[in-house]
Amino acid sequence: MTQVLARKWRPRSFTELVGQEHVVRALSNALKQQRLHHAYLFTGTRGVGKTTLARIIAKALNCETGITDAPCGKCTACTEIDAGRFVDLVELDAASNTQVDNMRELLENALYAPSSGRFKVYIIDEVHMLSRNAFNAMLKTLEEPPAHVKFILATTDPQKIPVTVLSRCLQFNLKQIPQQQIAERLRFVLEAENVPTDSTSLALIARAAQGSLRDSLSLLDQAIAHGGGKVDEASTRAMLGAVDQQHLYAILDALANGDGAAMIAKADEMAARSLSFEAALLDLGTLLHRMALAQQLPMTVADDDPDRETLLALAQRFGSDDLQLYYQIALQGRGDIGLAPDEYAGFTMTLLRMLAFTPGTESGARLSAPAPAPAPAPAPAPARVPVAARPAAAHRDAAVPAVPSVPSSPSSISAPSAPAQTQTVAVDVQASWETIVAQLGLIAMTGQLARNCAMTQLTADEIELSLPKAQERLLEGAHQGKLKAALQQRFGSALRVTFKVVSGEVSTPAAAEKREQNERQAQATAAIENDPFVKELQESFGGNLKKSSIQPLP
Repeated sequence: MTQVLARKWRPRSFTELVGQEHVVRALSNALKQQRLHHAYLFTGTRGVGKTTLARIIAKALNCETGITDAPCGKCTACTEIDAGRFVDLVELDAASNTQVDNMRELLENALYAPSSGRFKVYIIDEVHMLSRNAFNAMLKTLEEPPAHVKFILATTDPQKIPVTVLSRCLQFNLKQIPQQQIAERLRFVLEAENVPTDSTSLALIARAAQGSLRDSLSLLDQAIAHGGGKVDEASTRAMLGAVDQQHLYAILDALANGDGAAMIAKADEMAARSLSFEAALLDLGTLLHRMALAQQLPMTVADDDPDRETLLALAQRFGSDDLQLYYQIALQGRGDIGLAPDEYAGFTMTLLRMLAFTPGTESGARLSAPAPAPAPAPAPAPARVPVAARPAAAHRDAAVPAVPSVPSSPSSISAPSAPAQTQTVAVDVQASWETIVAQLGLIAMTGQLARNCAMTQLTADEIELSLPKAQERLLEGAHQGKLKAALQQRFGSALRVTFKVVSGEVSTPAAAEKREQNERQAQATAAIENDPFVKELQESFGGNLKKSSIQPLP
């Protein structure tokens, strides 16, 4: 009769146990030195090896070769324990035997010597399910059991076990098994079973198992059946309801471009394919975590990772703080999706939240349409030459324009030839930089950097940008390089962009926006303060105006 993989490939020795090296080392050394405890407690989530480890210890204690950390697996005791018919090994499911009478019966039988083995071993699974009276009944025996009795307790919830029981046990916490180790074990099993597979499928199953090797083997059984005797990526994704990573890459690419329409279009495509949006948010959080690691520690991305190049390239398009923000939003969205009207609404609102809360942009500024396309570059000139100084006589009788014209390229902005024209040209340059920033359509911290700079020097092949000392932190990370790349794409790759940190105030687009905001706030406050109805209310009821609640109309 064919066994399921989880039973067929259950570890039968310490060497076969996966992912619990810290526990195996301690138990192996104790068995070698004959330092045996009378009660062990194994804690951990489902499927990490608690009961399996208990059975291996039972074999190690009763193997006919002697107490050993490497039971032979061939003697009568070892084979009967593996088959589940060893008379001196008693396994009790505490979830089904919670009453004190069950515990008293077990303890009475413990007084008798073992029938064929060296020790009587009692394995009590899910011990936290025992009643309070049952725990009280076992306390005395657990503290001073007969020399031939060993207790091995297992639980997924140690918090529910009384401290009086915990203090009488040698406790080991079994950890969740890393995905890489699960995938390697699955590959070993499939090779032994002669089932063809691929690395992506194993990674998907290992991730879906959430640290449980037993769950991964159960999923592997299902994947083999679903794939008709093989395990491939397409059938595994269909079985798990997993989201193709290309959908998520496309969403993040649109997010980097500030293209809300493309993000929603991709969500619609996922809905048409009946993909799980809850799984999509889980995978999106995982992908953002991998991107953050790739950005700071590129060596963490394996060379054989099929998405390595895509991952590294996409990671460089975001600031490190942006990724942290998006990661938190993805986690929050996953927690809130159950409260949403439906999964689609919860998923799309999470995407819009990422777009709306991007640092350096006003809320809702990029929800309706993608970022404006950069203005076309000017026709190439035969050669780049220094900007000619504008003759002073050309401006002697000219009035300064109220709104400076917008140049099409840096070379169209002329430098003054006399000190008298410095102020006029400075205004032209600043107005032009504000327009250039608007045309570039930068988002996140790169856009913040551009808005906090001022263009203080200009030649045909170089732009110098000055940044206030208070905003120097904006030069950190990849933001400086992204702004350079955007300017070079706009005006030509030969353009040099330099940054200079200056003390004091600098006339920047951000400062201009702040001044305008303050002026509008002052006007709104004055309008409310001088409103006759407001004055009448204050006089009649003795009220005070809360100025912080006043906001100018958009």
